[in-house]
Amino acid sequence: QVQLVESGGGLVQAGGSVRLSCAASRIMVSIFSMYWYRQAPGKQRELVASISTGGNTYYADSAKGRFSLSRDNAKNTVSLQMNSLKPEDTAVYYCNAYGRDNSYWGQGTQVTVSS
Repeated sequence: QVQLVESGGGLVQAGGSVRLSCAASRIMVSIFSMYWYRQAPGKQRELVASISTGGNTYYADSAKGRFSLSRDNAKNTVSLQMNSLKPEDTAVYYCNAYGRDNSYWGQGTQVTVSS
């Protein structure tokens, strides 16, 4: 079965950096649009960043200039480098793969930014 496994979350101080990774199995990230979402307590899940099969990236306004999404086809992973973190970035971050009318989700990884 398809699996997306996120890693790299944790506790970080404001201004710090975290790199999240999403490792895929049984699908090739190169042929799926890949997304990072996040959900903070009491809030709806929101899109943070995405990368299309053609390599075009999108960033939410809150992520622009601070976050960078990359894809490694050889390792079949996507990564989200998050810099200059703020307490409002605290959330569970989810990896999503969408393509061929299928959508797959990871289990999420917690990122907590302390002030």
